[in-house]
Amino acid sequence: MTEDDARRPARRFRDSWGVPHLRADDPLALAAAQGRATAYDRAWQIEVERHRAQGTTAAFLGADALAWDRFARQVRLADTARRCHAALDPATAEWVGAYVDGVNDGLADEAGRTPEFAAVGLAPGRWEPWTPLAVWLGHHILFAGFPGKLWREHVAHQLGPASVDLFAIDGPAVAGSNGWLLAPERTGTGAALLAGDPHRFIEDPGVYQQIRLACPEYDVVGLAVPGVPGIAHFGHTGAVAWAITNAMADYQDLYAERLRRDGTRVRALGPDGWQDVHHHVETIEVAGAEPVRVDVVETDRGPLIVGGPDDETGISLRYPPRVRSELGFAVLPALLRARTVADVDAAVERWVEPVNVVQAADTMGGLLHRVAGAVPVRHPDNCRRVVPAWEAAHAWRGWHTPMPRAEVTGRAVMANDRGLAAPLGVEFAPPHRARRIGELLDAGQRWTADQMAAVHTDTYLGSAGALLAVLRDLTGLAPATAALRDRLLRWDRRMNADSTDAADFATLRAAVVRRFAAHPALAALADPPAYPEVFAPWLALTPRVGYALEHLLGGTALPGVDVAAVVRAAAEEVAAERPVPWGDLHRLTPWRALPDQAAGPGARLDGDHDCVLATSSVPGVTHRCFRGPAARFVWDLARRADSRWVVPLGASGVPGDRHHDDQSPAWLAGELLPVTTDWAELTEEPDEQ
Repeated sequence: MTEDDARRPARRFRDSWGVPHLRADDPLALAAAQGRATAYDRAWQIEVERHRAQGTTAAFLGADALAWDRFARQVRLADTARRCHAALDPATAEWVGAYVDGVNDGLADEAGRTPEFAAVGLAPGRWEPWTPLAVWLGHHILFAGFPGKLWREHVAHQLGPASVDLFAIDGPAVAGSNGWLLAPERTGTGAALLAGDPHRFIEDPGVYQQIRLACPEYDVVGLAVPGVPGIAHFGHTGAVAWAITNAMADYQDLYAERLRRDGTRVRALGPDGWQDVHHHVETIEVAGAEPVRVDVVETDRGPLIVGGPDDETGISLRYPPRVRSELGFAVLPALLRARTVADVDAAVERWVEPVNVVQAADTMGGLLHRVAGAVPVRHPDNCRRVVPAWEAAHAWRGWHTPMPRAEVTGRAVMANDRGLAAPLGVEFAPPHRARRIGELLDAGQRWTADQMAAVHTDTYLGSAGALLAVLRDLTGLAPATAALRDRLLRWDRRMNADSTDAADFATLRAAVVRRFAAHPALAALADPPAYPEVFAPWLALTPRVGYALEHLLGGTALPGVDVAAVVRAAAEEVAAERPVPWGDLHRLTPWRALPDQAAGPGARLDGDHDCVLATSSVPGVTHRCFRGPAARFVWDLARRADSRWVVPLGASGVPGDRHHDDQSPAWLAGELLPVTTDWAELTEEPDEQ
């Protein structure tokens, strides 16, 4: 693409919330305009993501970023992105290139608006044609939770294979979402409604970017991923709308490798004997410290993520984009051009990473509910544990096809539970969110977009039952403890910010988790193996107990653990504390690449991990919320202008900008904001700011 092509005329408009609405004469000019607008609104954010994908963040963020940089280098994120880009069809490569040209055209100038660059002494760099693919990989390489296999291996080694399932539950670092589709007969307009809220780490700036992309071929509103062209996850073309959730599929495998030096070569034992492996050394620059050398090793299975060339053993990761040299990026421009559910269905058939449950609806009454992505066919043990690389039985044997799908009758719900994608995974989210959404939807018949906020913000905690059941059966309690028990048994199970009962329950739950984690029966799990630091969230005992608590209380008891005694002691501890409202404990703590040391307590929050309003903390570790609805949306197929959306902060990633956090009050209150589609209601701004 020439420099003149990258500068084809494009117009940028803003609505009252600062959301960019872009118009251009053709898709390439529009892609360049999207890149330019993203550079203007999110320069710091997308540059951090570029460096994360390259493993170069420690050079300006310091030693705290070293663990991620080491992992990004060893797992070969940037090299995989290059491979996937090289395999793109020419039209998709040109479209991605136009976006990159737009980013490069504006990044240097727009970075001056963002104070973080000066704070760390970082100058904006130049994006390569493959950088958007690397950003995508960086966001999703841990999405399938392969480190959970390291945890299962640890449990099996310390407590025996039979104990692994005691902790089978949604993990603390797994991203999820809510989504639901209402068929025309269930709405007040006679056209479908599609709604949801992706649950991810709440970041500042936000991980989703509200945007509109319009040219003669299409006019699409949706939520883009900054640094990636198009609208991958949540979009509305006027004629058709789509949305996704994490399918919780298992598509990444870990292999135990046997390694040895052979002169200057490094070799690994595979099914056909000892074979040479790829090996090179990279250097990571670290602000305020000496550079760090990293060995990058790749066997026939995949890159080594544990161990090194001088170790006798290691663990490699095999994942579809590395194997196939494909991410599915050709789907992105195809989605923008979609006019029907059939178009969406055909587009996502080519999707690879990550594996999603897709829902879609169109103005002609078409409905879609299916899984999309690449899941390998292999031995069942591959899905649960680290498997031996030298055994041929654990090789991949093609791909699951066709992917599961279901007819939509009345409504369909997707909330990471064991449903449509069950044949493709091992661990799923508990059923509480999906069940509750279904109950709420079934309680009404003529739903409208404005009414969907009541579903998004429901705070009923379905997972509370297991702990309350144990509490109910306790006898001989001291008066204060008995009073606590009676209050919680009368509690409506709503995790509202103003509820002291909700806080008492959460405090009791945390005390139970800590006592379980400190019990001698689990002592062998307290010190995880010496795996890289980046895997620590999956290997820490207390979070694992916290997220598995419902199963530990209501399933097969741990040998030697008196569950009633644990809950009794925890209740006595909590009964002695002064009651406080849940919101005083449960506060929003957004992730920032450059933390604000002067920031005070975050906003008070309703909700909890297993509520539809899934504002997640880590039971037993902290009540603060790091993960929750990174956006909320309702796509109305009767009239796109009646659609609604909101994000936790705002459209701008620039601190001090009036649109940096102007949506926060609405997000905190559970309100949805209008999606403006009338160009006459927008304000045009010059391309040069």
